[in-house]
Amino acid sequence: MSEQQDTTATPETGTTGPVPGGTEPEVMPSLQESLRKAELQAAEHYDAWLRAKADAENIRKRAQEDIAKAHKYAIDSFATELIAVRDSLEAALTAQADMPEAVKTGVELTLRQLTSVFERFSVREVNPVGEKFDPHRHQAMTTVPSDAAPNTVVQVFQKGYLLHDRVLRPALVAVAVAKSSES
Repeated sequence: MSEQQDTTATPETGTTGPVPGGTEPEVMPSLQESLRKAELQAAEHYDAWLRAKADAENIRKRAQEDIAKAHKYAIDSFATELIAVRDSLEAALTAQADMPEAVKTGVELTLRQLTSVFERFSVREVNPVGEKFDPHRHQAMTTVPSDAAPNTVVQVFQKGYLLHDRVLRPALVAVAVAKSSES
């Protein structure tokens, strides 16, 4: 008897089929289909690369802005502490009735030096008498009936300070309201 081959003939059709337990023959995709799939993958990878590149550029720009802000506002807490020193010097000068002339001169010189330091580091004073009330830069302590336009600062209890455009301390103010006609 001869050995059986991998395929067997079926009596009905006379064709050969796979042997039971054998594997189906693999179907190769056409070249056009393979090219189309590769082009789609390349387009997806290119799109992902462009997005990653844009994200990296945005992160770089944000980091540069953060560094610039850090440099600009690095002395924030230090300047805030110096404001109290300036307030004390100004208060000492207003109580000059009992002050010897030498002490007064020393305090004035110290205040000028401190003012110079403030100017060098862009610390500006906010003394808003006569200006429109700005809740971002002023803190209203009271309202006062006045002939001035409503929402105008008519009195400053304590000056405010800015570092560049950032508020270190808001000015404490009294704001005008319209006088009532009942008087």
